[in-house]
Amino acid sequence: MRRQLKILEYTLSSLLRRKYKSFSLIAVYAFTIAVLGSVLFLTQSLKSEATGSLVSAPEIVVQRVSAGRHDLVPIGYAEVISKFPGVKSVTPRVWGYYYDSLVKANLTLIGIGEYQEQLELLDGRLPIKPDECAIGMGIVNVFGPGKGDALVLENSASTSKTFKITGVFRAASNLLTNDLVVLPEAALRQFFAMDSTLATDLVVEVYNQREIKTLAKKIKYHLSDTRPITRDEILHTYETLFNWRSGMMLAVAVAALIAFCILAWDKATGITAEEKREIGVLKALGWETADVLTIKFWEGLVISLTSFLLGVIAAWIHVFVFSAPALTPLLKGWSVLFPAFQLSPVVDFYQLFVLAFLTIGPYLACTLIPAWKTATTDPEQVMRD
Repeated sequence: MRRQLKILEYTLSSLLRRKYKSFSLIAVYAFTIAVLGSVLFLTQSLKSEATGSLVSAPEIVVQRVSAGRHDLVPIGYAEVISKFPGVKSVTPRVWGYYYDSLVKANLTLIGIGEYQEQLELLDGRLPIKPDECAIGMGIVNVFGPGKGDALVLENSASTSKTFKITGVFRAASNLLTNDLVVLPEAALRQFFAMDSTLATDLVVEVYNQREIKTLAKKIKYHLSDTRPITRDEILHTYETLFNWRSGMMLAVAVAALIAFCILAWDKATGITAEEKREIGVLKALGWETADVLTIKFWEGLVISLTSFLLGVIAAWIHVFVFSAPALTPLLKGWSVLFPAFQLSPVVDFYQLFVLAFLTIGPYLACTLIPAWKTATTDPEQVMRD
């Protein structure tokens, strides 16, 4: 142990003699790891946020499909589904999207029905009259109005409709309600010119969680133009979406990693004359090849571990302190009113291990291979060269 500590001490002094070269290499190395680490941290955190938010999602959502696209579903389908054994309740939902060309943002409009107890408000109350609405914090921030003010929307007939804001959603619910406008169901039907016999979709609750897939198949069999979507399928879709987007970003980041590996290989194979003379002197003084390789191993390990730790810390700060401003728009998606929320620190240690293996391993190889070639050469020839 004492011998290894002395070798480590010599390695650190050797690195300090070439401090500018060592620090610049650590900076590039750490930046590369910070980029890769930021993508991994952000993806894992967003997946965790989405999974947590969808825990209370409907067990089965039934949509009607026409010409391969989502269409309005007849409310009569609810009566058919409610007769299936194991079905607890079937609730028609009325909702839709509204695009505001002024701020270039998509809003989600939902008709309030039996979900009043699930909606928490920061200030005010839920809408009761046809000309009232409740809105999310994202709409307050972008449009400007608050409680007691008016929100003007243009209906399907291109007629402006004015709604009095009776409440604003809590900031804690931003992930689900940031772009939400809640209206009385009758008012929303009139706004979208939607027939009273139709709904956007149906929410199905079941008694036994193990029967969800069976009921979904039964609904599809008896109502062939429907598309039952289970909560597990929604979670799987979100996970696949984030994995795809993070994969696209990682593909770009891997290019930076490859560029760094080329830099490291060039640095290692292009070992300087000073380093060659140093190895030659050590061999002339009686050092074994194994001792020289141990020095180079410690040198590579110190640089790679220092860079890895600095890169991971920088990625952590970028994602969980500053909310990843450089990467968030790419992973969150298209929504202009995507909520600003504090990302919860979620770390997959397996991913960190893979990142360490892919970054530390190649650098150590790039350091040891040329050092071994020099160490096995005759010391006199090395110093003469």
